[in-house]
Amino acid sequence: MGITDPDAMQMAWAARFNARDVDGMLEMFEPDAVFVPQPGMPTTGEDSVNAMMGFLQVGLPISLTPRHVYVIGDLALAIADWAIKGTAADGSEVDLHGTTADVLRRGNEGWKIVLDNPFGTA
Repeated sequence: MGITDPDAMQMAWAARFNARDVDGMLEMFEPDAVFVPQPGMPTTGEDSVNAMMGFLQVGLPISLTPRHVYVIGDLALAIADWAIKGTAADGSEVDLHGTTADVLRRGNEGWKIVLDNPFGTA
């Protein structure tokens, strides 16, 4: 069984991101989930995986501050502020941040991410 509390989803995802646990991150998504790595640029499938890998390749941890989780039945909207800041593996300075709006759905395996929009306010 996966994650049973939608309030725990975002922090669990951040922990897997910071551990560089790609398989664990992907397990948290439904198979046809949408990831929006840039405003107005939704991706699915292999494109989503490649976009997520781009964030991981920076080599810095993500900090996440949950704001709200709104639940109705088997759907939830999770809002959190996030930041990836510091000196990347290639020596460049990184200052990525945003407010994510994530849609979650409860299924037989617990809660899963259906739509991950890290720049949810854009």
